[in-house]
Amino acid sequence: MRLTTKGRFAVTAMIDLASRQAEGPVTLAGIAERQSISLSYLEQLFGKLRRHKLVSSVRGPGGGYRLARDMGRITVADIIVAVDEPLDATQCGGKQNCHDEQRCMTHDLWANLNKRMYEYLDSVTLGALVMREVKADPDMSVLKDLRRRAMISVREVAAA
Repeated sequence: MRLTTKGRFAVTAMIDLASRQAEGPVTLAGIAERQSISLSYLEQLFGKLRRHKLVSSVRGPGGGYRLARDMGRITVADIIVAVDEPLDATQCGGKQNCHDEQRCMTHDLWANLNKRMYEYLDSVTLGALVMREVKADPDMSVLKDLRRRAMISVREVAAA
């Protein structure tokens, strides 16, 4: 499972837009410059975001984009789904034909991860990200420490 640049850039651009929309419509050129994202790539992403009614466009001088609904009612999952970002840890895309057209032994594990990942992303609103209410999970340091210990063990075995 991985979240590609498409999803990351879409979320980043939406945070930029939401944090600046009080000043009026926000241009994609401005977002592109501030976030170091290609303008043509943003145009593709915002076309999809507009079709999913997450943003609306304002034409003419002083035009740009604004959120189509309140930032507290837009979730990260909404954004990622809008740009066609797959959130699927299964090998089969949920079709249960992962291993020689049969369900693999770990299918339920990855399917449950998909569900939890979606539930988490659906619980985080754009408004919470703009207000910086989403904080790092303190348990993440435990994961980093476990990885470090595993790497040390691998090196010790290799050296022996």
